[in-house]
Amino acid sequence: MSEPQPQWQLQPNLHIPEWFLEAVKIQTPNSDGHYAAQLLWQREIRDSKQLAGFLNPQDYEPASAWEFGQEMKGAVQRLKQARTAGEKVAIWGDFDADGITATSVLWEGLGQFFPQDQQLSYYIPNRLTQSHGLNYQGIDQLAAAGTKLIVTCDTGSTNLQEIDYSQQLGIDVIITDHHTLPPERPQVISIINPRYFAETHPLFHLSGVAVAYKLVEALYQSLPNIPQQPVENLLDLVAIGLIADLVQLSSDCRYLAQLGIERLQKNLQPLPLSQRRPGVTRLLELCKRSGDRPTDISFGIGPRINAVSRIQGDATFCVELLTSRDEQHCEQLALATELANTRRKSLQKDVTQQVKNKLAQLDLSTTNVIVLEDSQWPIGVLGLVAGQIAQEYGRPTILLSAEDGEWGMGNGEWRGESVSSQQLANTLSKPAIARGSARSVNNIDLYELVNSQAHLLQGFGGHPFAAGLSLLVDNIPLFTEAINQQLRQQTANTGILMQPVIAADLVVTVADLSRELFWELKILEPCGMGNPVPKLLIQDCWFEEVWNRNTKDFKGRKVQYIKTELEIWDDSTNNSFPGIWWGHYKDEVPKGRCNAIVELDYNNYKKRTEVRIIALQPAQAESSFNIPSQLDWILDWRGVSEEGRRGDGDMGTWEHGDMEECGNKETIPNKEQTTKNKQQITIRECPTSWDELQVWCRRAAAAQRKLAIAYSPPTQLPPSQIWEQLVGIAKFLSRTSQSATVEQLKEKLELSDRTLQLGLNALSSFGFQVKRLDWSVQIHRDSGEPFSNAIAFSTNELIQEFLAGVEEDQFRRQYFYQVPLSTIQTMAAQTALMG
Repeated sequence: MSEPQPQWQLQPNLHIPEWFLEAVKIQTPNSDGHYAAQLLWQREIRDSKQLAGFLNPQDYEPASAWEFGQEMKGAVQRLKQARTAGEKVAIWGDFDADGITATSVLWEGLGQFFPQDQQLSYYIPNRLTQSHGLNYQGIDQLAAAGTKLIVTCDTGSTNLQEIDYSQQLGIDVIITDHHTLPPERPQVISIINPRYFAETHPLFHLSGVAVAYKLVEALYQSLPNIPQQPVENLLDLVAIGLIADLVQLSSDCRYLAQLGIERLQKNLQPLPLSQRRPGVTRLLELCKRSGDRPTDISFGIGPRINAVSRIQGDATFCVELLTSRDEQHCEQLALATELANTRRKSLQKDVTQQVKNKLAQLDLSTTNVIVLEDSQWPIGVLGLVAGQIAQEYGRPTILLSAEDGEWGMGNGEWRGESVSSQQLANTLSKPAIARGSARSVNNIDLYELVNSQAHLLQGFGGHPFAAGLSLLVDNIPLFTEAINQQLRQQTANTGILMQPVIAADLVVTVADLSRELFWELKILEPCGMGNPVPKLLIQDCWFEEVWNRNTKDFKGRKVQYIKTELEIWDDSTNNSFPGIWWGHYKDEVPKGRCNAIVELDYNNYKKRTEVRIIALQPAQAESSFNIPSQLDWILDWRGVSEEGRRGDGDMGTWEHGDMEECGNKETIPNKEQTTKNKQQITIRECPTSWDELQVWCRRAAAAQRKLAIAYSPPTQLPPSQIWEQLVGIAKFLSRTSQSATVEQLKEKLELSDRTLQLGLNALSSFGFQVKRLDWSVQIHRDSGEPFSNAIAFSTNELIQEFLAGVEEDQFRRQYFYQVPLSTIQTMAAQTALMG
């Protein structure tokens, strides 16, 4: 099945108060600030104090580190005790960018109180041979070194068994983390985790590095006379981890990221070595960025740090890269990081294509969660590919790579379990294990979704948007079926859209694109989750000077990672504007006019503004319609009697009609749902997808008429009875030599196009010959052949496929009959659908 086409949405053009426009204009002296004001108002930044704090971190009041209460007090007290007693303290980090920067923050921050490499050390698991979190092997290693206190960062909340093991060895544990909490508080000195706060708390969205920073901040405040470096020197590391980890950049997260980006820029200034980081400076140079934008992290520094563990497994040296002041050493480490990232790009491209090839063989209309496995996939890039697929296909995605034996690769250790030589000798006799990564989309809580199948898993951990897991290869089919059913049930209650969605914030022309517009929109930065990069819709445009090429590494060698460079034009100006489309070939660029959703960016290497293509579609006349912004233009007539809502539309009947063999005497009406009443357009048949509903919204908007949803409750007959009705219709059509339209059959049986086709295919099991002519269907059967209805449903695969399709159709109709009017209003009133 081909890749699903995203649904395009357009934010409504809201009325902005004059005082708000004036306040924003002060921040955008080179433009009138209208576009920025529209975006800020859309994102509910709507009072003067909120606006000031959003735009300027100096006007924001951050939350205190002591908001963590007794947990923070206990952690600081235990660290003071360790310092006084000369105990050895170990930082237990993680191998992604958030974990690496968190480790670096604690290494430098705690390093002001504990001598590094003497009393203070750090440990980072190997991505390819171990997993996130504490493990027995590492704990044994630290215990052998005389460690008495472990401080975790970005990990540890659910490692209850490993925590108990540490305590048995006489090691206390302080957890700093932001991942999902265990059912009960672990028996540790402290667990500093913002998920204990309410979701509205300003600290709730802190990432691992930000939580680690809060611990250091509290220790600085408790022992103010000891540190030799200001705690603010750590903020560039905090910004790197925050932005790379894709947490919601609101409240304190945004505040810390703003200050951190300001600090990050200083690495390129001619300051004393003690006030800058040569490793960060070199990374910025290698990715040709200046450090003044969050994209310098999300597209530059972050992926390079993450690439090390994805390719090499061991990312320990990344802490040295970020914290060392030895320029020559940092140069070597930065080059190693760049090479790892080059290799990562190539692997990611290859695996993405392989995943899409597998998806082309699936029926995505019945797939809520994508679960795929291939033993050839390198596990290090599965998270990246899963995230890309989830966004493109609008479904949570889980990608797995199978290994032989329970402990996988490398030193025979995984999930924190020490393995004896005898166990290793028996590895080949053990069942195959699949490990992998999961990524979410559409605000689906992935952690809870996967955790609902914990009984099928060997290991699991993460948070609502990303997770890692392992399970027996033999359990993958059962896991796939169960997790799809779980999300299907959730969808009925939440109204989650499974179709990919691209939301455009503003409509602009090529004439509007400029450096001035870039600087106007830049006041919204740092952008990220909760405050996405503004997406601009350019209608009826075209492209010239289209050329694609491989990207190059820092040595000028080609990397198998495609980008297409182009010039975008429209009728608003005689000048073009440069653009780029990552991951696409020039042949994929439309030849004629089209609509484009883009992001306005600044190319630091070419010193120019340019657009980054997000999505393209052929220009169509209906793309320019506007859905009314009022919330009263959709009428809910579900449950109202027919007399109370009847229109005067023509509901024609099937002229010839002995329907006795269908199980009843009813006729099959023509599907005519548009009333002639000029006051509204009426939907009389319950839809089975948002696409169907959006077609009606578009029709009503184009006609400037209200839309009435007036469908009756679904009949929900048993699927087997639907099959019997289909057989009855087939016999009738065969006996009378009549034909029926596809629409007649769909309406009579309440089936979708796909399920009806499955039913027509299954009729071949009974000797029927089905012929489709344009919009009609002819069905014949040799009258001399005896008819038997005794074919067992359980043994006929075609019938089983049809019955499953009926169940899916009924589920969808039941959902759309019950979906709240407010959900439909929100979908329609705040979007303009692009086809």
